[in-house]
Amino acid sequence: MYRGREGQWAFLLHRVSGVAIALFLLLHVLDISLVMFGPDGPFDAFLAFYHNWPFRIGLLMVIAGVVYHALNGLRIILMDFTTWGVRYQRQLWYGVLGLTTAIGVPVLWIVVPQIVGGI
Repeated sequence: MYRGREGQWAFLLHRVSGVAIALFLLLHVLDISLVMFGPDGPFDAFLAFYHNWPFRIGLLMVIAGVVYHALNGLRIILMDFTTWGVRYQRQLWYGVLGLTTAIGVPVLWIVVPQIVGGI
């Protein structure tokens, strides 16, 4: 029976973060396209709606997803184009998680006060 180790979790998180990024980009393009309706159009209403706290937390999750997806993509490149990448894929994945955390903590330190202040 397959026990689902680090490789499976890396695959699953890579797919989920990729889908989340694609959905965010679709929402962003649709939102920006509302500008074409002019100054009295729905763009300002959507912009005010996006400043609610659930969307701000979602934005933090998208930032984390982008960082993880980029770093895991580099891990996949190392696995594909080096002879040692597959042997050390577990250590590389833990490195990706560590770097994602190391990048995410300063981002949270900067962004969370803005979220809390905006509630």
